[in-house]
Amino acid sequence: MSLKKAVALIEKSGALLIFPINNRVEPPSLWFELHPGEKMLWEWDENGDSRVSDLWHLKTKLSASGKIVYSKWYQGRATAFSFPVFKCLLALTGATREEPELVQKNARIILDILNSDSPLSTKQLREACGLKGKENAAAYERALKELWKKFLIVGFGEVDDGAFPSLAVGSTRVIFEELWRDAQKLDPREAKSILEKTLTPDSHFMKAILKDMKSLKELKPGKERERLDRKPSVVSFDELSRRKRF
Repeated sequence: MSLKKAVALIEKSGALLIFPINNRVEPPSLWFELHPGEKMLWEWDENGDSRVSDLWHLKTKLSASGKIVYSKWYQGRATAFSFPVFKCLLALTGATREEPELVQKNARIILDILNSDSPLSTKQLREACGLKGKENAAAYERALKELWKKFLIVGFGEVDDGAFPSLAVGSTRVIFEELWRDAQKLDPREAKSILEKTLTPDSHFMKAILKDMKSLKELKPGKERERLDRKPSVVSFDELSRRKRF
């Protein structure tokens, strides 16, 4: 299972989940592109399918390859994008604005940190943004979810963070600077047209993109913002920058 072949499949499709959802063919996944019609079983003992563990290791290589964009986007699952498709997503969603709109304060703090230092492991990032501990886990995940949905962060390799390696997360603007600049020049209407031709309007991915855009536009500041940020308390980025981070 070569990196080169996986990249070629992602570039051909435009977007692929790494692993299928409940062995369904749709949305398309790298597993079914590599092994058409063969069910994937999550078995990790000595009798398990070695192709599953091979793909697990391959996804790490893909994320750090710089040849595709790795995200936790579709239903929070590992999703790989070709550069042309991801550029269109950035343009269509307005991610490349000077000050992208973010509902949650924690999301803003995390993005500011990653814009100055990327990529970071889960442990490093939670420490830097003041969201360590189980009591802050939910707030941290909510903030990351908003950043993933708005394509403002990407996965980039893994870091040995303890018992298990953790996905390193980086600012899209920092990790893919050239792609970011190209997206700033792309008209959103043209971006939407390209996406519909590549992913097709009735695809699971295109429907999810349009749904996410609609829901994020409808999520207004005010009571909803207060609810999301009520816990935990956060500190300003200026204060964080004065602390010893690691």
